[in-house]
Amino acid sequence: MWKIGRSQVRVEDDRFLRGQGDYTGDRVPEGALEMVILRAPVAAGRITALDAEEARGMPGVVAVLTAEEQAEDGLGPMLPRLHHPGPDGGEMRVPHVLPLATGSVHYVGQPIAVILAESRAAGEEAAEAILLDFEDRAAVIDPLVALEKDAPKVWPELPDNHCFRVEKGDGAAVAGAFEGAAHVTRARLRINRVTAVALEPREVIARYSEGEGYRLDTGTQTPHRVASDVAPILGVEPGALRVVSADTGGSFGMKNAGYGEYALALWAARRSGRAVHWQASRTESFMSDAHARDQWADVALALDAEGRILALDVGITAAMGAVLGPATTHPPVANVAGLAGVYGTPAIRVVIDGVYTNCLHVAPYRGAGRPEATYIIERILDIAAAETGHDRVALRRMNLIPPEALPYETPLGWVYDSGDFAGVLDHALEAGDWAGFAARRAETEARGRLRGIGLSMPIEIASGPVKKPHPEYARLSIGAQGSGRLALGSCSSGQGHETAFRQLLCERLGLDPEAVEILTGDTGVVPQGTGTFGSRSLTAVGTALWQAMAEAEEAARPAAATLLEVPEAALSFEAGMFRSEGGGAVSFLEALAHAKRDFDTEVNAHAEGATFPNGCHLCEVEIDPETGQVRLDRYTVVDDVGTVINPMLVKGQIAGGVAQGLGQALLEDVAYDTETGQLLSASFMDYAVPRVDDIPGITVLTHPVPTAANPLGAKGAGEAGTVGALAAAVNAVVDALGARGVRHLDMPATPARVWAALRGEE
Repeated sequence: MWKIGRSQVRVEDDRFLRGQGDYTGDRVPEGALEMVILRAPVAAGRITALDAEEARGMPGVVAVLTAEEQAEDGLGPMLPRLHHPGPDGGEMRVPHVLPLATGSVHYVGQPIAVILAESRAAGEEAAEAILLDFEDRAAVIDPLVALEKDAPKVWPELPDNHCFRVEKGDGAAVAGAFEGAAHVTRARLRINRVTAVALEPREVIARYSEGEGYRLDTGTQTPHRVASDVAPILGVEPGALRVVSADTGGSFGMKNAGYGEYALALWAARRSGRAVHWQASRTESFMSDAHARDQWADVALALDAEGRILALDVGITAAMGAVLGPATTHPPVANVAGLAGVYGTPAIRVVIDGVYTNCLHVAPYRGAGRPEATYIIERILDIAAAETGHDRVALRRMNLIPPEALPYETPLGWVYDSGDFAGVLDHALEAGDWAGFAARRAETEARGRLRGIGLSMPIEIASGPVKKPHPEYARLSIGAQGSGRLALGSCSSGQGHETAFRQLLCERLGLDPEAVEILTGDTGVVPQGTGTFGSRSLTAVGTALWQAMAEAEEAARPAAATLLEVPEAALSFEAGMFRSEGGGAVSFLEALAHAKRDFDTEVNAHAEGATFPNGCHLCEVEIDPETGQVRLDRYTVVDDVGTVINPMLVKGQIAGGVAQGLGQALLEDVAYDTETGQLLSASFMDYAVPRVDDIPGITVLTHPVPTAANPLGAKGAGEAGTVGALAAAVNAVVDALGARGVRHLDMPATPARVWAALRGEE
């Protein structure tokens, strides 16, 4: 049963269903201090008073740490990993931001002081006793407004709110194509701000000892990256900080970087000599878990008289928030090449402006720029079809990259090595009964409702970068009696790693899945690793593991040849068995046992190239014009994720991604007051995540075209659902509203927004 291509129930689920998960909160040692963080209640202002003396004397309070103690101990700033050119062509403008605010605050929720107490209640009571006052400054929330000449400055010491500018593509070719175009479609698209809302809030246990140095227990998908982000703040090398992650209750990219709170907890552990525990409340999570998206896109699409795409010109104004986290500058730029879509667009230009606003910083969230790029190209195609009278499917079909053109290099540098884009489209249209939509619409209209159908054809990069993918680490140990141990640099946050990687070992080497131990998530045990993000784990770990298994096979081959009494060269190997030309066979484990040796190897390898999962999403909605309520009726996905190792895991990953994409398209929105910068969506009363009855049964089908970029032929599946869902849902809503004259509706398509659009008020 443990074979590649077969559905296998996750081995992880047994302990989760029994309440035996091992999360950070399950590991809090007795006697640990509770850390409570006093956060800024205003979005912009100079601190005029900060008096913690009363709080320091309260029962149960061990210490109150402020910027004064921070300066004494020399804590450093948190810096972005990725730098872009500044708006004037020089260096990117990066403010000096320490974990605790120094003199001024720049967003609601910015840490100002740390309270260490014997209990959380004592710490929270002490936080309320701290005297805090401000001289308010004007705040700016919208990145478009932030670029205006007289806009309030988020950082008064900087020339303006412009952080960076990046331009990609061929501007001259785009300009020439627009001059000769028969039709140009233009639109300004809003990509709203959202947050991951992980089931498990961020939580840490921090320890320090002179002999062992720093240790941080926290849920994360990238322990080695967290160590690299946080260690410099403490003035130590990453190797001096051990990061341990056991089970993680959701991350979606939000937990794949270090945070200032992590450094504060470790600093507090060093100063106090005791373990320190911090867990964010749900409101605190909305205030401090990195947000995502938050862009405006000015889009222009040039078509010839027949509807063929000539050029695409895009200007993106992306809000960074007030500070730069380690990964803040990545999503708006790194995956913008997805604008090319699956279409043979001759010329593309994109300009990305990163802008400071008085908001929490942004970071990767399921897709990290891919959903935004797909939304832009798929939304503008629907708008262009409506303007020119082209059928939406026909317009896409005539512009699809044909199989004979592969490998195909897009104008922004991605190289699609494999795919069947027309086949995926046809598969989805049939599975989603596109042809039967007219009859369903007529029935809906007879009931006084509106019905719309939308599609999108996403393509994304996985396991990048394009030319040299990040490596991944694997150490494979197999005992002579058949027990196995696999240590991996990739760390699960719910993807099913313990199951999928056992399937690979069982398929190729014939190991007993119950005899295999998988170790991840501890930088003290796994010496190196890149981590889990960008739909990369299966392809990256799979490449390293495949090489390790090949070495294991070669190590057992001499013993197999001896047992079968044939030369080594006469042996073939498949599915855990050595076979001779004469029909004899011996298993890998039998050969290893005969050799009376253990096997152990370490591999840190990267795939030949990035992969490009792609697909087609169909979304069908029904709208009540009296209330504006949008009801999702049908959702069909056909995805090419290459070789499918475990269909059950793939379907779960894609369906979960679709749910998060639909949440952004229809419900979710991080809202700030545009005048004061106050966070208006700091609870589940105000931030609407999808519920079970909001999401229809999602049909997930695969149309696999294996890639040659890695030995498994896999392309990645973790983010595919989200990447396509935004455009498919909005296209469906606008299709329903089109009969009433609505050309476009920005996300989220809430009942209030839909109701207003129907009345010409949006």
